[in-house]
Order: sequence, then structure tokens, then C-alpha cells
Amino acid sequence: MKRAIKTFALLTTLLVIALRSSAQDAVVIASGDFVRGTIQGTNFSTVILKNDDETLVQYKASDIKEFLWNGETYVSKPIVIKKKMEHRFFKIIEQGAVNLYAIGGATSIEQPQPKRARIRPSVGIGTGTGGFGGVGGGVGISFGGGRRNDAEQTNRNLPTAYFIEKFGTGPMQEIPADGNSSGKTDLIKSILLQKLTNDEDLAERIKATEAFDAKLIKAFVAAYNDMQKK
Repeated sequence: MKRAIKTFALLTTLLVIALRSSAQDAVVIASGDFVRGTIQGTNFSTVILKNDDETLVQYKASDIKEFLWNGETYVSKPIVIKKKMEHRFFKIIEQGAVNLYAIGGATSIEQPQPKRARIRPSVGIGTGTGGFGGVGGGVGISFGGGRRNDAEQTNRNLPTAYFIEKFGTGPMQEIPADGNSSGKTDLIKSILLQKLTNDEDLAERIKATEAFDAKLIKAFVAAYNDMQKK
């Protein structure tokens, strides 16, 4: 009986450790090669990972495959910015026959409290313009610098842009998340009808929609992917 209790306790402990481990953030360098730690933040060109010893490591989007942060996956994808091919991190919103990505939103860079001096990252957001809703070019990550307000450091938010991708139909394409104007609504309809093909019922629903937002676009893509699995 005692042996059974000890075995159960051991299995329970191992399960707790496994769950904690699986919930931890990670940077995937390549398939089968990854580093676990705690993501401190991203400017979508680079990502900062804090190791168990509280050291900070910066990874460029051009050098790694993806990273896992708070249960969500951010993949490195090539994109043309000002006529130059670069890599950025895109959060996976929907994945399947058609992929939907987002870039922007909260960067949530947290300042660690190490026992000795460490590199301290901070995000600097400029007014430069670029691709995907003005995110490109206007965002940079820097180290050191003067003291700043903690709330300012941990509550960065950038405009969110959405991209849709269907293999075999060209590169991923930006899709407006807000289709309140007639021009944007028509553009969104055109893009969705090009990507979500061979589903007459879904096509009719898209054509009948008078305004789009991010949630509705996600719902259409999710419905299409579900149908492709059947």
C-alpha cells in the first residue's frame, strides 16, 4: 500500500513538472532545436528570451523558426518592406488550408530583477512608416538608457495588421481588419473569395456581409479550414 502511495506521489510530481515545462515559453531555432525560458517581449523583428539564470538573449526573426509565448505561436516569415526582403514574427491566428496571421498589438516587455547588472531591453517606438499598417521601420529594440516608468515599459501596443496565406496562390497578403468603408469592404471580399475557394455557401455569406472586422475574418477562415478537413 505504501509503495503504491509513493508511486502515485512520484507520478503526480512528474506530471506537475511536465505541465509547468510545457507551459514555459520557448524559442525554436530549427525543427528539433529549441531553447526554453521566459519571453520578455518582441518588436516583431527580434525577440528577447530570459534564461533560467536570468541572462537575456536576443534572437532575430531571420535566425530562428518561431517562438512560443503565453501559449501562442509566432512564426518567422519573409516580407517585403520598402522594396527589401526582411523577416518578421507573425502570430498564428488560424492555421490550415488557409493561414491567418497577425502582427502588432502588445509587446509586453518586462524588466527582470536580477541580482547583478544585466542587459535590460526596452522598446523604442518611432514615427517611421513601413509595411503592414506602419509597423515596419518605426519599431526598434535598444539596450540600456535612462530610467523609465515601469508602466511605460510593460504596456507597449502597436497597430495590428492581418495577413492571409494560401499555398499555391502567391505570397501572403495583407487584409484590412476594419472594413467599415465600402472600399475596404469590397477589398476584403475580393481577397477572401480568392483564398476561400470551392465553397459556394461560404462565398455567398462573404458576398452578403456588409462590414468586416478581425473576428469575422477569423471566423470565415476557421469555417473554411474546418470544411477542408472533412
